[in-house]
Amino acid sequence: MAFRLPFHRLPEQNLRVIPRYAQSPRNISLGTRRNLTSAALRSCVRNTKRPASCIPQVLGANVFRSSFAPLGGYQVRTYADTIVKVPQMAESITEGTLKQFSKQVGDYVERDEEIATIETDKIDVSVNAPEAGTIKELLVNEEDTVTVGQELAKLELGGAPETKTEEATEKPKEPASTEEPKAPEPEQPKSAKDSEKPAASEPGSSKQPQPAASKPDIPDDAKPSPGNREERRVKMNRMRLRIAERLKQSQNTAASLTTFNEVDMSSLMEFRKLYKDDVLKKTGVKLGFMSAFSRACVLAMKDIPAVNASIEGPNGGDTIVYRDYVDISVAVATEKGLVTPVVRNAETMDLVGIEKAIADLGKKARDNKLTIEDMAGGSFTISNGGVFGSLMGTPIINLPQTAVLGLHAIKEKPVAVNGKIEIRPMMYLALTYDHRLLDGREAVTFLVKVKEYIEDPRRMLLG
Repeated sequence: MAFRLPFHRLPEQNLRVIPRYAQSPRNISLGTRRNLTSAALRSCVRNTKRPASCIPQVLGANVFRSSFAPLGGYQVRTYADTIVKVPQMAESITEGTLKQFSKQVGDYVERDEEIATIETDKIDVSVNAPEAGTIKELLVNEEDTVTVGQELAKLELGGAPETKTEEATEKPKEPASTEEPKAPEPEQPKSAKDSEKPAASEPGSSKQPQPAASKPDIPDDAKPSPGNREERRVKMNRMRLRIAERLKQSQNTAASLTTFNEVDMSSLMEFRKLYKDDVLKKTGVKLGFMSAFSRACVLAMKDIPAVNASIEGPNGGDTIVYRDYVDISVAVATEKGLVTPVVRNAETMDLVGIEKAIADLGKKARDNKLTIEDMAGGSFTISNGGVFGSLMGTPIINLPQTAVLGLHAIKEKPVAVNGKIEIRPMMYLALTYDHRLLDGREAVTFLVKVKEYIEDPRRMLLG
């Protein structure tokens, strides 16, 4: 039960006499001390956002403690309430779905501790407590659509409630009383001898094994048999809805066409085998294939700059935008859907720098810590379906980009090398491009150049 101070009835005139008695609270009557304390609280709440830090300065801790000490059994609430609102997420995001509350009414939270999670089209946004306090009321429900600035919860500022310490002291007493009934538990492994127990004591022992035997039967009955025909309907999350919308928009807008080629991975695999241990020791980065393909694309774009361009403007676009920089979007599969974090200014990086940037973005994606800035922009996309065993596929363009390179699984195949049949590790490459901006000659030339750089990585040093 909380004792609430009547702020609207407090005489603020008493603030003038507070300094006189601040050092000697014993000389003041209990009623006067309460009036002084209440007036100080009212002034602090009105004039500052942090009444907890204001009260000791105006009143003095001794006066405040002695004012309400005689109120045995009552809890004094001295701090104002604050409203937790939906934070700013990004310029392009104005609403989201409140996925879950990580704290409930009555829970105490520290400052910056997560209270709720909001699911948006691109990322999950955490709502943190602005100050330490106790959650007083939740103003929205889970799965509700919320907008930026909307009120989510009421937070009563202050320290942790004292009731927690009392509960902690009471909890150890409970096991002492429950230790005795736990004695029959060792009998459970002897369930095979249940037939002998009723003979010994029919009324007492026969009742206990029955629930234990019936519990495993419930899940077995609930499991669908091979002949069952059941359906489940699950609402799509915001990210999946956004992915579906963007992919369909790409199909309806771009004149997509895919060209294929086959690349011999022998030289790149040998290169990686020779230097991966040294690179790992010096930089802590695991050298992979994505950095080599990214670097090869950057060099090929110097000859075919339209691959890095885009079409912008009304009615499907009437302006071509050419870029002097290369921001590579790397497709990463997560539990909630496909995301494309961006490696910025890839043209200024070497293989190790690109590999480190990709690894960092991949880790953030798996840990669900990507920000809007990590995924904004991008001028070219690389999608590696080979990690899942894909042999060949046709990736979809990530608008407003013009092209996307698809990598696939490496398979050993017999190939003709200098008139001889040899077994080589081969990979299919797929380049899907927007035929509105790229002609077949340019797209094929770009893909062939990427193939040449991969089959002879030394050529990248000359680019």
